[in-house]
Amino acid sequence: MGVWAYTIISVLIVSFISFTGVFFLSLKAEKLQRILIYLISFSAGALFGDAFLHLIPEAAEAGFELSLSIYILSGLVLFFIVDKIIKWRHCHHPITVNHAHPFAIINLFGDGVHNFIDGLIIGASYVADIQIGIATTLAVVFHEIPQEIGDFGVLLHGGFSKGRAMFVNFLSALAAVLGAIVALLLVSADGLITILLPLAAGGFIYIAGSDLIPELHKEVGIKKSLLQLVAFVLGIMIMAALLALE
Repeated sequence: MGVWAYTIISVLIVSFISFTGVFFLSLKAEKLQRILIYLISFSAGALFGDAFLHLIPEAAEAGFELSLSIYILSGLVLFFIVDKIIKWRHCHHPITVNHAHPFAIINLFGDGVHNFIDGLIIGASYVADIQIGIATTLAVVFHEIPQEIGDFGVLLHGGFSKGRAMFVNFLSALAAVLGAIVALLLVSADGLITILLPLAAGGFIYIAGSDLIPELHKEVGIKKSLLQLVAFVLGIMIMAALLALE
């Protein structure tokens, strides 16, 4: 029951992150970008740290075999597909609050799939170890904050009103709860956990390496780059510090 409680509470916290976007609506784009870039940097470090310090070592506890590398690569491919779905945006109709553009619907669907996978990952991580579950939840939360701000903006641009955008974004986020329940019910069967953990690691490596790091490279100023580095290393150090709890 402890694992179930930790998991459900964690995915509910992740789901409520979907409301983050509304709190940033009053900020000007330039100010928001200054804040987001450091959140993204911290998130990248946390995702890398969780993948390399928690998920992969746990999955390789019985020995690092070729199958483990295949599962990690499969995670990369899976998140590449989800990423493509989210970024598949094309529509020729005018933007109105009564017409939701297909790119916004597709983004919402892709985000739901992503959230479901996050739930699977969190559930599997808690089954493996409570500390790994906490580390994975934190990594997901740190990543979800900048992502949800972006998703909220996509929904508004796609014709959703603020209230409707908040509602459907929260419904999409609740897919994480479903994913967590599925993981808790099935993860003990046929050693599924040995597959989900490296899949999660591959997914985190993909997100950090292909989505977040390129965003950081758009800023080349020395001062801001150094601050990004500090935030990036801090994200890794948070994951490393959690090892002391194990």
